[in-house]
Amino acid sequence: MKLGTIALRPGAAFAPMAGFSDAAARRLMAGHGASFTVSEMVSAKALCFDDRKSLQLLRWEDRPQDVPYGVQLFGSDAESMGKAAACIAGEDFDFYDINMGCPAPKIVNNGAGSRLMLNPALCGQIVEAVVKNAGERPVSVKMRTGWDDDSKTAVQVAKACEQAGAALVVVHGRTREKMYAPGVDFAAIAEVKNAVGIPVWGNGDIGSAEAALQMQQCTGCDGVMIGRAALGNPWLFAQVAAAWQGLPAPKAPTLRQRMAAFRAQVYEMCEREGEHKAMPQARGQAMHYMAGLRGAAELRRECGRLTYFSDVDRLIQKVYELQEE
Repeated sequence: MKLGTIALRPGAAFAPMAGFSDAAARRLMAGHGASFTVSEMVSAKALCFDDRKSLQLLRWEDRPQDVPYGVQLFGSDAESMGKAAACIAGEDFDFYDINMGCPAPKIVNNGAGSRLMLNPALCGQIVEAVVKNAGERPVSVKMRTGWDDDSKTAVQVAKACEQAGAALVVVHGRTREKMYAPGVDFAAIAEVKNAVGIPVWGNGDIGSAEAALQMQQCTGCDGVMIGRAALGNPWLFAQVAAAWQGLPAPKAPTLRQRMAAFRAQVYEMCEREGEHKAMPQARGQAMHYMAGLRGAAELRRECGRLTYFSDVDRLIQKVYELQEE
């Protein structure tokens, strides 16, 4: 399996998620078997103005070179997207990704994200502009099945993107109108897979190796992308990879392995951003590690109080104490 000329591990990739797929999370997921990782979405217009915060979102010092890393751009016009691609050409990453799936109001109200699904021709123009400025790097696209049930345009968009030079598409099996409501449209993903010659990866509600295999069996997709289900559970990538290849399932992580991963992730967040900025973000990450533990409600309350890195060690000690009761 390849993304352009880039070889990919079989199985699952880590989805871009604003506020969650930062460098620390990407390193964790890459180290546990993710096929590739993608940055948090970065504004093309901000990059055109050399915005420091936007550049910081995509920069990843000492990244693992054996797991491909892509930078996701969002925007509403071909000119700014192409210019942004050129602006970051000197940064360290492997491929460009274009956001055509974000359903957030502040994104779609500006004509970007999943709003683009209403205009397949514009989608093709945007891909063409990015490809033109991408050099040797391949370009992927993350999209939804359409805007709503009356505008399911995934096939048209995927064809336009392929014709413009996209090397891979990821299809989230919901329209923008459905946001994250239960239920994934396997048929819509299968239609895209049957309509284009480039790899198609499926996304949506993949919280287990069994769900990943169901996605593959129902859609014929070449791989899957996992987002929120991997938070607090990076071992999911190895589980999916094993199932994808028909190999025995790896052992479930021990409690100490779970807490060690949690601590390492927050430590890197603090090293990169400083405690003042990192710890509020770490509260959300921490809650995912508490899932399924005895006293989870109490532990989640403790997560909400995390202020300093030393609080992480106190929380972990509380975890051990509650599991021994």
